[in-house]
Amino acid sequence: MTSKDAAHRAKDSNAGDDAGHPHAPSVSARIRARLEAAQERFHANDNISHHIEPGEMEQLQAEVQARLEDVLRALVIDVDNDHNTQETARRVAKMYLKEIFAGRYAKAPPVTEFPNVGQLNELMIVGPLRVRSACSHHLCPIIGKLWVGVMPNQHSNLIGLSKYARLAEWIMCRPQIQEEAVAQVADLLQEKMNPDGLAIVMEAEHFCMHWRGVRDTDAKMTNSVMRGSFLKDDSLRREFLTLLNHNRG
Repeated sequence: MTSKDAAHRAKDSNAGDDAGHPHAPSVSARIRARLEAAQERFHANDNISHHIEPGEMEQLQAEVQARLEDVLRALVIDVDNDHNTQETARRVAKMYLKEIFAGRYAKAPPVTEFPNVGQLNELMIVGPLRVRSACSHHLCPIIGKLWVGVMPNQHSNLIGLSKYARLAEWIMCRPQIQEEAVAQVADLLQEKMNPDGLAIVMEAEHFCMHWRGVRDTDAKMTNSVMRGSFLKDDSLRREFLTLLNHNRG
């Protein structure tokens, strides 16, 4: 069965019936029902992977594809005869679920934490990490850089350098606003590492400003989250921001 056939089947059976029963709930409705039964939030920037059963991602992609085709038709685009848009719904559905919004549907990447055997207690800075997200208001790209400052203690866990990038990507690959995304990255790293202090700075361009509205192509947004010793110790915070600015230059 081709992806287009699967999308048509999803649409004909109330968008996602895997059993072939025309009145069965769609796969998105089944997943939503599980979330509601568990009384769990499913906002745009939440991860819902624990409520998706094996095989349902393929069904969900077919459902999203069918509904995106309806959006294209509502935009008065002749998707049946326009060779440029005949596969657009399939491509966009795949892109949303497996790439730019993958952080909603995929489980957290595996991360091995190592004990701080050397009892490191000096400032560590990781970055810039290239991050990509999508504005939850307009679904336009957010592209920028992220810096992480860590003040470990003897009881902290350490993680490999590449894991910072993997964890940040998992958080960022969801419809987001930048302020909440940075806080989510901080929460995740705090949970994994338990340092004395944690600092996150993100600087990004928002294409909802580039493509629409004021169409300002130069504006960037920078925000930060400071935890623990970075909040209490002014000199530590200054050291982090000074080194970060040298790194930027």
